[in-house]
Amino acid sequence: MEEIQPKTGKFALNFGVILGALSIVFALMLYSMDMQYEQGWGIFLVNVFIMAAVIVIGIIQFKKANEGFLTLTEGIKVGIGIALVAAIIGVVYQQIFMNLIEPDFLENILQVRKAEMIAQNPNMTQEQIANAEEMMKKFSGPGISAAIALIGGLFIGLVISLISSLILKKQRPTY
Repeated sequence: MEEIQPKTGKFALNFGVILGALSIVFALMLYSMDMQYEQGWGIFLVNVFIMAAVIVIGIIQFKKANEGFLTLTEGIKVGIGIALVAAIIGVVYQQIFMNLIEPDFLENILQVRKAEMIAQNPNMTQEQIANAEEMMKKFSGPGISAAIALIGGLFIGLVISLISSLILKKQRPTY
């Protein structure tokens, strides 16, 4: 009798939706506390912790459904899938946020970053400030920010998946 193997895609989709929802809740929490422009290490680490927790739980649940066995490939597929689904949900939310919830977000974030840059480098000339501002505008567009979010989410997801899968892997015995 042949065993039915669990599908990595099912776990990736389910836990990816959970991670996407948790990320949106965290973003809305920051927005409600007027911290949407903050980009410190604390907020980054909370986001990575949430991502790591959901990916690890997803991989563990896949392993349980697979009779306690997990290959490195399966773990990475589940983890990357979770990260991809969550990143897509995050990008959709980001577009809704920037176009409907706070249409001035990009302009406001540029002003905040410009003020931070001037505070850190008070000797900058007007030309240097203008050049830096132009560069920030190029990398702040919706397409670039969506691409950066997708690539960043997938990279962090890959690292978390790889480490988790190496720790959790268990090969089926061969007879």
